[in-house]
Amino acid sequence: MTNTPQTFTFGDSPRLCAELLALVRSGRKTATCEALRVFEAEPEAMPKVGRRDIALNWDGTQALEIETTEVTLCRFGKVTEAFALAEGEDDSLAAWQEGHRGYFDRSGGWSPDMMLVCERFRLVRDLAAAPDPERGIGDGA
Repeated sequence: MTNTPQTFTFGDSPRLCAELLALVRSGRKTATCEALRVFEAEPEAMPKVGRRDIALNWDGTQALEIETTEVTLCRFGKVTEAFALAEGEDDSLAAWQEGHRGYFDRSGGWSPDMMLVCERFRLVRDLAAAPDPERGIGDGA
């Protein structure tokens, strides 16, 4: 497994991506999950504690730098309410299950026994707010 920063996009649509990035920026979203099958196809993308990765806007531009603080494997049906709430999207485990079932149905299939990679992270830097070194600092741009 590599420690090279990876890039990824939250969600599976421009709207969802923007909503999830906003939740991270607000501090409400400090966790995320993905089907283990995704990482079996791309093992280098597997989150690793201490690694800093770049969350992209839907258009592929850099949005946020996050640092992984915890990675666990868990079956969908065993996800705890604490983890679901840390994802920041829902106000209950039942709502999280409903929303994530839809997401996994759209992205390769869902089952209550499917294995998830559950990641907790911290926001390191909002790259949209960072000065662009190509344009210079304080040039009114």
